[in-house]
Amino acid sequence: MVSAVGVRSKGPMTSQVHDLLTQLIRDELKPGDQLPSEPELSVRYSVSRSTIREVLKLLEQDGLVYAVQGRGRFVSVLGAFSVERPITRYESLTDMLSSLGYDITTVVLDVREVEAPARVAELLDLPAGEPVIQLTRLRLNGEEPLVFNIDMVRRDALPGPLTYRDWGSSLIGALEAHGHVIETSAARISATNLPSEFTDRYNLAGLDPWLAIEETCITRDGVRVLYACDYHRGDLIAFNVLRRR
Repeated sequence: MVSAVGVRSKGPMTSQVHDLLTQLIRDELKPGDQLPSEPELSVRYSVSRSTIREVLKLLEQDGLVYAVQGRGRFVSVLGAFSVERPITRYESLTDMLSSLGYDITTVVLDVREVEAPARVAELLDLPAGEPVIQLTRLRLNGEEPLVFNIDMVRRDALPGPLTYRDWGSSLIGALEAHGHVIETSAARISATNLPSEFTDRYNLAGLDPWLAIEETCITRDGVRVLYACDYHRGDLIAFNVLRRR
């Protein structure tokens, strides 16, 4: 799982047009250039004008474009900068690692039902002692460990016996199949050593420090459905962020 802080909800078509228009700004336009009009963009991308307006509002919020009343929208100075896979983008861990050129293998180390630890119960808005599914996995590039991750999922979000599910596949996809579509998350990033209980048990000594991302994932219905703690190899993986006033 990769962190996203305050990511806005976007439907599939809006997201697709958002990516295409962002690419247009990065590749073909420069700061101060005027964007095509709403009708022109609607024809260009074969979508409704309401979708175009939604995308343009998102681009304004991102600071990539600005509007001048009576004239249209223009590319901002920020639009000239490209941040590869920014940390504000929510995506699966496998997708993120694959985009960086890694050939990912997922190894399921452990899966069990446990009582939610106090902090996890609080983050997932669960009563103390409520059961959760605890999933421990390791992402490898060949034989090289990249990410050690622990996920805790609300038990009612993935019903049925644990043995009936392929835990090596996408957890986000499994949740979506049960109607829990994750739209946003809140995350905390810190540099840390992997706890000794894991380094000893899974032969991961000598790889410290790791970039630990603790993340609470929230569905479009506002349900806190997943807690994830991912330890990324600090010497191999970095995250990008663009800051503005």
